[in-house]
Amino acid sequence: MDMAVAGLALLVLAPVMLLIAIAIRLESEGPVLFRQERIGLGGKSFTMYKFRSMRADRRSGGERRTKNRSGDRRRTHKSVHDPRVTVTGKFIRRTSLDELPQLWNVLRGDMSLIGPRPELPKIVARYAPWQHYRHVVRPGITGWWQVNGRSDRPLHENTEIDLYYIEHLSL
Repeated sequence: MDMAVAGLALLVLAPVMLLIAIAIRLESEGPVLFRQERIGLGGKSFTMYKFRSMRADRRSGGERRTKNRSGDRRRTHKSVHDPRVTVTGKFIRRTSLDELPQLWNVLRGDMSLIGPRPELPKIVARYAPWQHYRHVVRPGITGWWQVNGRSDRPLHENTEIDLYYIEHLSL
């Protein structure tokens, strides 16, 4: 069912996706798509696609990092005024249109339309054992925690919400 919906959505949304791709190319250099390794079903990695919303030049900074108790520097949150985010990027992030290329991930079988969001390998590496349960289902383009506050909560709360969704999922 997911693959049929994703295929139809890709056909219907192709003109919108083309306009977004043109806007990205006109505004900044670099690829139109952003590719990133994520962890999915069964703990296996896959390449997730999004429209690029930031300038390709990584030297401009923007992420806030703090030292944790062990002295590691880790990103604490996305900067609201990150100078790397383009005008088009602000719009496609705010409207979640940057996620449209993930319909291709659904067609490939890497993702589902609805499910826990796939995480970065470095975040999954820090999971407590109970958090790995979110990998018993295919990750989704959207999930329960995205529609209930997006990313305004700490990671462990998002994982708890994902696990609630998995436990109450009906086919």
